Amino acid sequence: MIDNLESYRVFYVTARVGSFTKAAAELFITQPAISHAIKQLETKLGGPLFLRTPKGVKLTSEGEVLYRYISQAYHLIEAGEKKLAEIHLLQEGEIRIGAGDTLCRYFLLPYLEQFHNQYPSIRFQVTNRTTQETLILLKEGRIDFGVVNLPLKVEDRMFEVRESMELQDCFVSGPSFVDLPASPLTVQELQSYPLLMLERASGTRSYIDQFAQKQGVTLNPEIELGSIELLVQFARIGLGVACVIRNFIDDELQSGVLREVLLDPPIPPRRVGLITLRDVPLSSAAKQFLDMLP
Repeated sequence: MIDNLESYRVFYVTARVGSFTKAAAELFITQPAISHAIKQLETKLGGPLFLRTPKGVKLTSEGEVLYRYISQAYHLIEAGEKKLAEIHLLQEGEIRIGAGDTLCRYFLLPYLEQFHNQYPSIRFQVTNRTTQETLILLKEGRIDFGVVNLPLKVEDRMFEVRESMELQDCFVSGPSFVDLPASPLTVQELQSYPLLMLERASGTRSYIDQFAQKQGVTLNPEIELGSIELLVQFARIGLGVACVIRNFIDDELQSGVLREVLLDPPIPPRRVGLITLRDVPLSSAAKQFLDMLP
């Protein structure tokens, strides 16, 4: 069948227009080429497909049977081409993203809303996982790209990483911690207060633990939680000093609901990473969305 595809194309057009001459004009080939292709197909299929008439050609009964199937195949091909065109024009498609809860809520969500308003037919599948779990999903081909915390624990040549938004980690307290000094604390001094931190599996927690260890301190929080939102709420009611991301708590700091506990030395800034598989092409929708991200 594969060897006969061009002959089937000639047969389909000839049957539709009912003339070798018209088929040759539509296909931009000569009339003898049309006759040759039809003759080859008839030989392979074992019988005549057309009858010549004064007005052109008409299908034999065998030709009519073949035409029903070939026309269906052509309609399916046209439908497939149309569907691909819709995908390339972002009229249809799906974007699969892996991201942690915090980055999804504070970094990704505004861009998801903006993209959805522009391309409402594109579906999103967002999987919430830690940075390391997101890398596994990407390797397995279950997501198109990941939004992760940098730096990564391991380097892998399979990954292509683009640095995005800068993040600044900090410690904050609620109004009840009036005994906290206004001057910067060392990490050793900070350890004497009840600490609220993200769970150990998170990339943010790993980064803060590494920072503290460089100061010779192992942080032992009293409470470990799964989200920045919960840390903020626990700090507001006075349960401890919470480690959060300053970028995402501007409102609380501006209103005085929380105040930052300064450190000496300060926590170095880090970045959000947009990670894809190296040399693996993205869908049109995924590429367009990534181009929208900073």
